[in-house]
Amino acid sequence: MDPRICHGKPTFRGTRVLVSDVLEQVATGMSWQAILAEWNGNLTKEAIAESVALASAALLRHSDEFTFEPVFA
Repeated sequence: MDPRICHGKPTFRGTRVLVSDVLEQVATGMSWQAILAEWNGNLTKEAIAESVALASAALLRHSDEFTFEPVFA
């Protein structure tokens, strides 16, 4: 994160691609190949995998702060 790039929001190193945008694409079920194509080669599969792993770790670290509702009725 750099306060001079995208208002300090997390981006992939050397890009202005927001990590949150890519995580949202993953969450909606977009294929990784489609995500890579969407960002014109500015990302790698490894970068996407690392962002998912870091998001997972953050969720586990802070899971006591969240209340989850069932997605399926």
